[in-house]
Amino acid sequence: MKRLLTPIACIGLLFLSQCAGDKNDTVITIKTTQGDMVAILYDETPKHKENFIKLAKEGFYNDLLFHRVMQGFMIQGGDPDSRNAVPGQELGVGNPGYTIPAEFNPKFIHDKGALSAARVPDNQNPTKASSGSQFYIVQGTVIPTGDADALRIDQFKLNAGFQKIFQDQSNQPLIDSLNQLYMTGDMQAYQRKVYSLVPHIEKMTGEKIYKEVSPEKLKAYTTIGGAPHLDGDYTVFGRVISGLDVIDKIAAIQVDERNRPVEDIRMTVIVEELPRKKITELYGYTYPNQ
Repeated sequence: MKRLLTPIACIGLLFLSQCAGDKNDTVITIKTTQGDMVAILYDETPKHKENFIKLAKEGFYNDLLFHRVMQGFMIQGGDPDSRNAVPGQELGVGNPGYTIPAEFNPKFIHDKGALSAARVPDNQNPTKASSGSQFYIVQGTVIPTGDADALRIDQFKLNAGFQKIFQDQSNQPLIDSLNQLYMTGDMQAYQRKVYSLVPHIEKMTGEKIYKEVSPEKLKAYTTIGGAPHLDGDYTVFGRVISGLDVIDKIAAIQVDERNRPVEDIRMTVIVEELPRKKITELYGYTYPNQ
């Protein structure tokens, strides 16, 4: 809701709460048989925020399933075809007939509780546009502090560098040693070996593979966890601020070979507008610069 303010000061008692920074925000409650999750949506992703609120107010999400669940990764819902789906029916391609342009923001990451837009793969969707309705909530895993270097690696550039290594026959001894290490099943040792090759690959390709990662991002992924490999590829447009345990409960449910829960997990989405101070009071979420 837009509020009128003079350039210099707020005028009148009606505007005192706005001057104090007590503006309203929309709270989304996703109710399930496993419990409720409460989320806020980011102002910095306005197209996604507006769309989700619109659909939720229309009742679009009510009775839809969390149709794709992967423990240690995420829970996904919002496919309109799931409302009347029969057991075993393949789901995941339904949509409201439109997409939303990507709204990537580097300060929003895929840590646990991140609310993000699903989308079709790059080969069909080079602009990485989001589904008009499908979303996922990140559960993820905690990255051990000793493995935090993985967050500093540009995986795309690393993979491109390894393609050049594999194409050069003089590197066959190195390739063989990597394959042998991989076959031992010691993934930590294998990963350390791969990362030890980064300086060589940077010199060979002229590309900088290590990237800057903020202390806040490192802390998030090594404490509450998440899915850092999704950063920059999918739009994060909100986060769960209450009910993180419900994510865990849903993620732990038995699934079939398509990762669809054997027991239907339906949602009802409720929209409520509250003062931001009230949201902080109720759920402990602190808005930036508040």
